[in-house]
Amino acid sequence: MIQIDYQDKRPIYEQVIEKIQNLIIIGVLTENDKMPSVRSLAIDLSINPNTIQKAYQELERLGFIYTVKGRGGFVASQSSWKKDISDENLNNLKDVLIELDKLGVSKSKVHDMVDKYMKGNVEND
Repeated sequence: MIQIDYQDKRPIYEQVIEKIQNLIIIGVLTENDKMPSVRSLAIDLSINPNTIQKAYQELERLGFIYTVKGRGGFVASQSSWKKDISDENLNNLKDVLIELDKLGVSKSKVHDMVDKYMKGNVEND
């Protein structure tokens, strides 16, 4: 389910956060699915339980999971995180568009690319 890249310069807890977010976004983990316990995930990944606990706390802060006292963590509904992720990505897109404009990339080329990716007709470029 989750693999840690020890060559990655990012802290392990950030990798755990990213991997779990991706599993939720693509629908592998769905609303109200029970999250693995801190201890079991730490054992599976051979990492310190404090690292998993830190990742889970951040995922909860971001709205991806919620905790039920005595029962553990569960995947939150999309409404608690989808808008924030969409807003963040739109801001990133804005920055990319500004950079492309500075580089002289035409609007039509950008439109073609957006149409291609938004329609799901993506080829390996």
